[in-house]
Amino acid sequence: MIDTRVKHDLADGAYAELRAGCERAADLLRLPALRDLSLSGLAEALRRLPAELWPLVRHVVTENARVEQAVTLLNAGGPAALGPILAAGHASLRDDYRVSCPETDLAATTAEAAGALGARMTGGGFGGSVIALVPETAVDTARDAVATAFRHAGHRAPRTFTATASAGARRLV
Repeated sequence: MIDTRVKHDLADGAYAELRAGCERAADLLRLPALRDLSLSGLAEALRRLPAELWPLVRHVVTENARVEQAVTLLNAGGPAALGPILAAGHASLRDDYRVSCPETDLAATTAEAAGALGARMTGGGFGGSVIALVPETAVDTARDAVATAFRHAGHRAPRTFTATASAGARRLV
């Protein structure tokens, strides 16, 4: 986990605008919410919407598909295969949903170039943290590469946290 130490600037303005855009798109498509739009119906839905809503709708629908794909991979015991899903999610957050920032973009691309299988922004948006899936043998290399890239870009030094994958929360009794 890489904390870019950039303040999350979602608060009232931009986040509220994104939410309103998603609600408007769902209303125009006569759906309770965009989560009710399948990936197979995306192209047709986009044809029915104003162009300014396309990126938001594309992000929500493809993100839902990525979550389903990730669940399938994890249930099959393949966490290493999550790398491309993480990278695609970051690209969508950056390009379609437009909630990334230079620091999170730099952290994700640098971590991947230094051996991460994939990386993406996580949490709020417009700043914040990046999660990188890094083989144990490349953790120090990725951490050092991100710190160096931030220093060269003139950004404040990021904080990094190493987490080990474990079983999820479950009921014991």
